[in-house]
Amino acid sequence: MTVDLRSDTVTKPTPGMLEAMWSAKVGDDVFGEDESINELEAKAAAMFGMEAGIFCPSGTMTNQIAIKCFTQPLDELIADQTAHVYRYEGGGIAFNSGVSTRLLNGYRGILTAEMIEPEINAENIHYPHTSLVVLENTVNKGGGSCYTLEQIASIAELCKANNLKLHLDGARIFNALAHTGDKAVDYGKYFNGISVCLSKGLGAPVGSVLLADKATIKYARRLRKVFGGGMRQAGFLAAAATYALDHHVERLKIDHAHAQILAEELAKCDWVTNVLPAETNIVLFDTIQPADVMLAKLEEKGIKANSTDKHRIRFVTHLDVHPNQVEYTVQVLKGLK
Repeated sequence: MTVDLRSDTVTKPTPGMLEAMWSAKVGDDVFGEDESINELEAKAAAMFGMEAGIFCPSGTMTNQIAIKCFTQPLDELIADQTAHVYRYEGGGIAFNSGVSTRLLNGYRGILTAEMIEPEINAENIHYPHTSLVVLENTVNKGGGSCYTLEQIASIAELCKANNLKLHLDGARIFNALAHTGDKAVDYGKYFNGISVCLSKGLGAPVGSVLLADKATIKYARRLRKVFGGGMRQAGFLAAAATYALDHHVERLKIDHAHAQILAEELAKCDWVTNVLPAETNIVLFDTIQPADVMLAKLEEKGIKANSTDKHRIRFVTHLDVHPNQVEYTVQVLKGLK
C-alpha cells in the first residue's frame, strides 16, 4: 500500500469533479468571457462577503498580486517569520513589490494585535512606511494552527486605526473554518484582501482566487496580466474549483479526524520526541534520529512524507487518504524503531 502524506496538493480530481470539468462552459477569460470562471469568482466573493474576485493559477500569484495592490515601493509589511509569503514565494515580496518585511515570532505562526502594534513604524524618513499586515490561516509551519474570528477582529481594528491594509493568505482557510466553526462570510468585514487556495484540501487540480473590493480586483487583473497569469479557456479548471466549493468543504472534518488519529499514535512512539497539536489536517512531529533517516524508513513501507527541519517531519491528510490507509500508517508507526 502507498500512502501519500507529503501534502494536500497531491490529490487527483474525483469522478464528479472530472464530469464538471468536461461539461464546463468556457470562453476567453482575458476578455472576461469565460462563464465558468465568472461563476467561480462571484461565488467565492459572495461566500466571504467580498465584492469581487479574480481566478489565478496559484496561491503564490494571488498573494503576490495582493501585496502589490496594497503597498508601494519603500513600504514595509508585517508578517510572522514562518509566513508562506516570506519563506516559500521565492523572494517575491522584494522582487515584485520593492517592499521590506518585518518578521514577528508568533505562537505557532499566530500573531496578535499586541505583537503587531509596537512594530508599526512611526512616520520618519529613516524608516520604511508600514502599510500592510499579512496573516496566514491555517499556518503551514505552525502545524495547521488557526486564527479565530475574534483574534482577527482585534488585528483588523489595529490596522484600521493605523491606516494599514490587512491581507489573508487563506491557503487552507476552509480547514480553519471547519475547526473554529466561524463563518466565511464574516471575513469580508475584516480583510482588504483574501487569497483562497482551491488546490489543497479542497482537491481542485489548479488555482486560487483573490477576493477584494471591485477597485482592487480591477487593478489585480492588470497585475495578473503582467505576472503572466492571464488565462484563456481556463473554465475547465474553474469548474473543478466550483465543484470543490460545493462538495468538498464539509468533508474536511474527515481529514482533521485522520490527522488526530496519526498525532495520537505518534505521541506513543519512542522514536518521536514531540508532536504539535493537530488542529486541522497537518501533523508536525520531531524525531530522535534525523528526519531523512525516518523518512527513508517510512518510504520503505510505502508511506511518503516531507521534512520541514532536520529533525521534524510533516504529515498532511487529504481527500485521497482513506480510513484503511490511516489504519495501515498507524500499524507502520507502531513497528518503527
